[in-house]
Amino acid sequence: MASKERILGRVWRSLALLYALLIFLSWPCAVAGKKKLYIGALFPMSGGWPGGQACLPAAQMALDLVNNRSDILPDYELELIHYDSMCDPGEATKLLYDLLYTEPIKIVLMPGCSSVSTLVAEAARMWNLIVTLDDLEERVKEAGIEISVRQSFLTDPAVAVKNLKRQDARIIVGLFYETEARKVFCEVFKEKLFGKKYVWFLIGWYADNWFKIKDPAINCTVENMTEAVEGHVTTEIVMLNPETVRGASNLTSQEFLVQLMSRLGGKNPEETGGFQEAPLAYDAMWALALALNKTVAPLRAKGWALEDFNYNNKEITAEIYRALNTSSFEGVSGHVVFDAQGSRMAWTLIEQLQGGSYKKIGYYDSTKGNLSWYGNDKWIGLGPPADQTKVIKEFRYLSQKLFVSVSVFAGLGILLGIVCLSFNIYNSSVRYIQNSQPYLNNMTAVGCVLALAAVFPLGIDGLHVHRSQFPVVCQFRLWLLGLGFSLAYGSMFTKIWWVHTVFTKKDEKKEKRKHLEPWKLYATVAVLLAIDVLSLLIWQIMDPLHITVEKFTKEAPKEDLDVLIQPLLEHCSSEKMNTWLGVVYGYKGLLLLLGIFLAYETKSISTEKINDHRAVGMAIYNVAVLCMITAPVTMILSSQQDASFAFASLAIIFSVYITLVVLFVPKIRRLITRGEWQSEQQDTLKTGSSTNNNDEEKSRQLERENRELQKIIQEKEERVTELRNQLAERQALRSRRRTSVQNQNQNHSVPSSHVEPPSYSPATDKQSLPQSFSNSSNLYQGEGKLSRNNCHNSRLPLLYK
Repeated sequence: MASKERILGRVWRSLALLYALLIFLSWPCAVAGKKKLYIGALFPMSGGWPGGQACLPAAQMALDLVNNRSDILPDYELELIHYDSMCDPGEATKLLYDLLYTEPIKIVLMPGCSSVSTLVAEAARMWNLIVTLDDLEERVKEAGIEISVRQSFLTDPAVAVKNLKRQDARIIVGLFYETEARKVFCEVFKEKLFGKKYVWFLIGWYADNWFKIKDPAINCTVENMTEAVEGHVTTEIVMLNPETVRGASNLTSQEFLVQLMSRLGGKNPEETGGFQEAPLAYDAMWALALALNKTVAPLRAKGWALEDFNYNNKEITAEIYRALNTSSFEGVSGHVVFDAQGSRMAWTLIEQLQGGSYKKIGYYDSTKGNLSWYGNDKWIGLGPPADQTKVIKEFRYLSQKLFVSVSVFAGLGILLGIVCLSFNIYNSSVRYIQNSQPYLNNMTAVGCVLALAAVFPLGIDGLHVHRSQFPVVCQFRLWLLGLGFSLAYGSMFTKIWWVHTVFTKKDEKKEKRKHLEPWKLYATVAVLLAIDVLSLLIWQIMDPLHITVEKFTKEAPKEDLDVLIQPLLEHCSSEKMNTWLGVVYGYKGLLLLLGIFLAYETKSISTEKINDHRAVGMAIYNVAVLCMITAPVTMILSSQQDASFAFASLAIIFSVYITLVVLFVPKIRRLITRGEWQSEQQDTLKTGSSTNNNDEEKSRQLERENRELQKIIQEKEERVTELRNQLAERQALRSRRRTSVQNQNQNHSVPSSHVEPPSYSPATDKQSLPQSFSNSSNLYQGEGKLSRNNCHNSRLPLLYK
């Protein structure tokens, strides 16, 4: 605060010092034994700031007193030649030309009005003149204050005020005169560029009621102007010494005011332009006279005099500048002293408009760098406004409810993975488990557990760990997910790849490769794992992960506060993140696509070597689809922490759950329902045989076939019984017929040798029997006689073969 007030005090003090001393040589004229030194002056008697109305009489008072002093420039007489610049740079340019090139040549040029003083200062260097000029921008830069925006206007300030509002200017320094000030604040009222968010710093030498004066150039009421200017701050040099001290002119400040009022002829000071600044003009003339007087002796010692000055004589110019810079005396405006840059060092008065009237709120002593603050400043808001909208940085963190919910599912999944792993290890000697390659299934379970463990670091952000520890969290995310995928998917991919390799080859090659060598499967998984480990190591060595912060559009809070929220989001990233992700996603994507292809190709294959390859194919389908959807979506949603985490974590969880359920739940169910918990050794003691896995399967197949054959035998036995009954009935019928024929032949006395009984041919009778029975040739013996024992004995070898 002190630094800012110091700079502003010096700026306004310099602006209030209206008379920059620009000295150049003139040809002296001898009058009454004295050489005349002419002083040229541009006093603004009219225009934006008619300060010459009071400053010109004050300057003439000073010259009269100096010329009457015998101890100041005794050989010279100072005379003032002045023109009305009308506070117009254009008019001042013309008058400046006349002053420079019209006789007599002036020894001193004194401009008034800031715009005219700037013009004269810029032109003065062309004639080897001295400038005393404050640069506002240089001063604020030295104090570490930034000028964020500059606006200027000639007649209408409307556009400039709108630009200030659009660029969110808050602390605004106005450098304009009273008439322009009324125009500016009328536009300020229209644009609402006042109130608790803004503070205006103005020149302090306006009339106390400047904003209440009716001005036909504006269309705002007095009430509008009063509302717009409320709370603004003014700074001005202390223009009248508050102490009763007689200075170099032998006048106190009050005596000076009395004499000035006399010269003004009783004019109202409030209506006389430059009345407050008149002490400065008075002391400026005394500073000039004392400085010239101080140079007389040094110049005489060098053989020069003031009248020897010309535009090319830099030595005399430097001597005069040195004398001005070392001047120090008491004046009617206070203690007069200049700094190394030629600026007046004095007390600066700080006032604030409170309730329509100005109140003193502090002083700044530039000679000592001391700020005296009364503490009676009042602000529309809770305190002084900020120099800009306060931006509050707010990090976006993951929803803790979402994180806890997903973590619960991940934890249950890890527990399920451990149960499946334990089940697989405990029952590794069961033939059904052995035929599913349990070591590969163990790798799948471990990979699933690692992938689920990656969910936890995915949800850890700056809310849980310090920023310095965040790169470690990034590493855990990458390695757990990478290794988990390699183990889980790699082991399943290896199974499906082996099945495809063996059963899609030609028969002769297929027979050679049907013998499964487990170490080749493990080696394949090891290769896939090694590729991931090597790629991750290269990534982290060449381009390690670090924390980056993403900035979002600033947001305004719902409350009426002068703040904006700057949302920030932390990311794990590296310099060439997209390149590395492209390599990893490309490699993994090819594996996923190849896995889908192999699963489709082997969906109809059945093999005893890997009895769960169809379940593996189903798991590969689900994992591949989820991964190929999740990867691009999470990249798109990376700026939405909740959506990105939910999508990525749930994809991991669903993939793992599906894999564990599809691979292990059927095995658990089979062992429970079929009672196959005993190990291979227990099974050997129970059956009394030691068979390998293939023999057991063949035995089960033979048992099924035996049951089917027994069923067929039972059906055939029933058919045989039925046919036997039919045969017995036919034999009985033939016997009765044969007996009847014999009786008839005996009655007719026919010799028995000539009577032939009905012929019965086994072959003929076979045709009348069912096909299943006629196929048994061993059923008939001799002349049509049936042997039951022979039939029974001949059927058994056939049916039980």
